Amino acid sequence: MAARCKTAADMLSGGMPSGAKQETGILAKIDPVQFSREVRQEVAKVTWPSRRETLITTGLVLALSSLAAVFFLVVDQIIQFAMSWIFGF
Repeated sequence: MAARCKTAADMLSGGMPSGAKQETGILAKIDPVQFSREVRQEVAKVTWPSRRETLITTGLVLALSSLAAVFFLVVDQIIQFAMSWIFGF
C-alpha cells in the first residue's frame, strides 16, 4: 500500500512521508498479482451510481448539450445576419 502525505513538509519532500521507504531503482518492482489485488480492493470502495441515477444524468447531459447547440446556432445566425446587414453581402 502506498504511504500518504500527512504534513506540508512531507508534500514538499516529494510526497513521501518522512518514515516511508523509497525505491532506489529506476522502476519499482512490479508484482501483477499484488497490483490486481489492490485494484480489486479500490474498486470495492467505489460507490457506483444506480441505473436510475445513470439514466437521469445521461438524459441531462443530452438535453443540455442539445440546448447549447441550439443556443449557439441562434447566436451564429444573429451574428451572420448582423454582418450581412453591416457589410451588405
